[in-house]
Amino acid sequence: MDILSIIGMLLAVVAIIGGNYLEGGHIQALMNGPAALIVIGGTLGAAFIQTPLPIFKRALGMFGWVFRSPKVPLNEGIGQVVNWSNTARKDGLLGLEAVAEMEPDLFARKGLQLLADGCEADTLRSILEVELINRENRDLRAARVYESMGGYSPTIGIIGAVMGLIHVMGNLADPSMLGSGIAVAFVATIYGVALANLFLLPVAAKLKSVVQEQSRYQEMLVEGLLSIAEGENPRSIEMKLEGFLD
Repeated sequence: MDILSIIGMLLAVVAIIGGNYLEGGHIQALMNGPAALIVIGGTLGAAFIQTPLPIFKRALGMFGWVFRSPKVPLNEGIGQVVNWSNTARKDGLLGLEAVAEMEPDLFARKGLQLLADGCEADTLRSILEVELINRENRDLRAARVYESMGGYSPTIGIIGAVMGLIHVMGNLADPSMLGSGIAVAFVATIYGVALANLFLLPVAAKLKSVVQEQSRYQEMLVEGLLSIAEGENPRSIEMKLEGFLD
């Protein structure tokens, strides 16, 4: 569980509500259904238009990473690669076939199976890098869904503000109707800017960092598998892969 993400979201909400209270405002003043409908509905609608369905589904599936990101075991991975190297030196590359069958990581299993099949180093690199790049691009596109919504949200908030002002101008003769229109105008702007800067853009940045960490782990695996294919010493492989650590 990423406690920092939880604290950050709670702190953002408390800061806005607390600041409003200290200025003499009331929480009811920030609650406005029409403004929320305009901003949230408009932002989602814009995102639906620009995003293919598989990417949007992937973006929804990745949202949980903000609070519980997938483990990226770099240290354990390096030790695992060294063990594979020792197995290859002892039993030959064919000995990695049994290791591949027991490997839960599909990417690592694919690389081990290619090694066991006698795949050349250049071919191995080409196959694994294609898969790595495609996965990274897919996940980054999914993360950018939140980034794009963070761009739309403030603009939709301005649209809501203009709509509220139009409502005000159309009811100047009836003072009882002015309050709701002005409330929609200002609250819609708050919703749009807050949704973007306190939620959508931070979520996008967090997901991108997780994707980059996963890619770094897979790049380490590729480098380790290539070193095994080229017959490097296990100790040399370990020292090389330690360069991937922070």
